[in-house]
Amino acid sequence: MKKGVTITVLVLIAIVFVGALYYLYAKNQESPIVFETDKVEVKTIIKSTLATGNIVPDEEVLIKPNISGIIESVYIKAGESVKAGDMIAKIKVVANVSSLNNTQNQVQSAKIDLDNQEKLFQRQKTLFDKGVISANDFDAAQVAYKQSKQNYAAAKKSNDIVKTGTTDGMGNYANTLIRSTVNGMVLDVPVKVGNQVIESNNFNEGTTIASVADIGRMIFVGKVDESEVGKIKLNMPIEITVGAIENKKFDAVLTYIAPKGKTENGAIQFEIKATLTNRDNTFIRAGLSANASIILAKADKVQALKESLVQFDKKTQKPYVEVETGKQKFQRKDVVLGVSDGIYVQVISGIQSSDKIKVWNQGLITEAPKP
Repeated sequence: MKKGVTITVLVLIAIVFVGALYYLYAKNQESPIVFETDKVEVKTIIKSTLATGNIVPDEEVLIKPNISGIIESVYIKAGESVKAGDMIAKIKVVANVSSLNNTQNQVQSAKIDLDNQEKLFQRQKTLFDKGVISANDFDAAQVAYKQSKQNYAAAKKSNDIVKTGTTDGMGNYANTLIRSTVNGMVLDVPVKVGNQVIESNNFNEGTTIASVADIGRMIFVGKVDESEVGKIKLNMPIEITVGAIENKKFDAVLTYIAPKGKTENGAIQFEIKATLTNRDNTFIRAGLSANASIILAKADKVQALKESLVQFDKKTQKPYVEVETGKQKFQRKDVVLGVSDGIYVQVISGIQSSDKIKVWNQGLITEAPKP
């Protein structure tokens, strides 16, 4: 029994020994690890943050009527250019029954007073011609008669305005004719002939008849997240990309950052505005979606490395790279880094343009076994 156990133990020891020898032999046959290297490049590195938004006119003017009524004619269409004073629409006034009745009563009262003052004037004139009354009495009667005539004419004009929206002598001031107040392009005409419109006053903003804007002064309006708003400042350069215009970028300058954010979908967003500076002759339609790349830092044509080649000291956290000094021999060199775009980073000092940098964290390759 003891003899069998001994033999079994010896056999197991022999198997383990042979296995260890085979493992060492196989390990010895593996090809040595060969590290890849990369080179220093000359690149322009731009560090930026992205904002989404729209292209809109800097100033969009809403043309509203100052009298209520019904649209009788529309003289413009969206897309047309207009100048200040050009006719946009004509309104047919629908008289208010109560106001019309009041003005008619005023006309009748003014006519009664005029007839009475005319009789008094004629009577005083006869007496003045006979030398019965003084010149002062005659002058007073004449002034009262003229004032009564003026009141009657004013009452008639008020009645005409209530009925038609205008009267004789108003000329270009007639409020039934809606005119453009600015130069620009008509962006929208939300009314049609037959639509009823409401006048603009202290209690009502009124019905918009047309919106006009100078399309030569377009701006970008967008939003940035609260995590990015602390990185941006006024007058920063921006590159605008419009989705509907391919292969074209527009330069802009950041002109506004909202002092207060708004909660949207659980995140705080801050509104920003940027003025386009180089539109050329490109026609940009108002409302087009656009992306703004806000340039936080830029380094033109500098030495750059892929960020994946940079290592950091575990104790000091200072950056360094490993430079090839011979075949598969590398030397550590500390580097000073600059602007980074997340893929490439500027190398201010520490290495030469001819240095080969060790790829320490990418896929490793092995030499093919010799035949």
